[in-house]
Amino acid sequence: MKKGLRIAIIAAAACLLAFLILMIFMMNGNRKRELTCGGVNVEFADGYNFVTPEDIEGYLDSEYGAYIGQRLDSVDLAKVEKILDNKSAILKTEAYTTPDGMLNVKVYQREPVVRFQKGGNGFYADEKGFLFPLQSNYTSQVPIIDGAVPLTFESGYKGEPVTDKEKEWLSGIIELAAHMKATKTWAENISQISVRANGDLVMVPRQGKEVFIFGPADDFEEKFSKMEKYYTSILPEKGEGFYSTVNVKYKGQIICRK
Repeated sequence: MKKGLRIAIIAAAACLLAFLILMIFMMNGNRKRELTCGGVNVEFADGYNFVTPEDIEGYLDSEYGAYIGQRLDSVDLAKVEKILDNKSAILKTEAYTTPDGMLNVKVYQREPVVRFQKGGNGFYADEKGFLFPLQSNYTSQVPIIDGAVPLTFESGYKGEPVTDKEKEWLSGIIELAAHMKATKTWAENISQISVRANGDLVMVPRQGKEVFIFGPADDFEEKFSKMEKYYTSILPEKGEGFYSTVNVKYKGQIICRK
């Protein structure tokens, strides 16, 4: 009889606990339905400043419509992400709401690895070969390439290069930029890279009057090794300013010209 009483008490307690949990869920559900969106909170997952919290708010105000004051559980988070993910400097976003009535947006910006200047148009490329325009809010310190850049883009263009040949060329440039960054020395000492009409890359150092004819974006280690040899062996013997061009594009050769 005592055993049966204990079982009955346990069963009653379990039912009461289940009832309380159900009530809590119902109260939370009702409270959530009563909550309205009081604003947007923007968090950046990186150190870039291509877009600002004000930019994010402006994009949503103009393209989403009125979300402030909207019932919190009816805010279309997928739509918020789609609007923001379509911006050229944004890689992706994550949108979610919190019980304090805020719409939260976590922003992942694109990481540029190289910058192109072609005529009046300036563009970045990220490590995946996605091109996007320069941003007025922030300038990234990456290698700058100008001259006869063999990429087809108009002002405001964003996306991958147009042709397979352009994609292949850009891929080589991205690998070159990665190599320079990894070695640090050349990333710090090369101020600019120009593309000649014949496709040769010409590297302009921060110091000295000579420029280096690098040729195509290949055989990085060998070519940079020859550039280093110029600085350690040839320059000390001939002196500053003796040569104006140093050609390292041919295998096994360093061709210096006055």
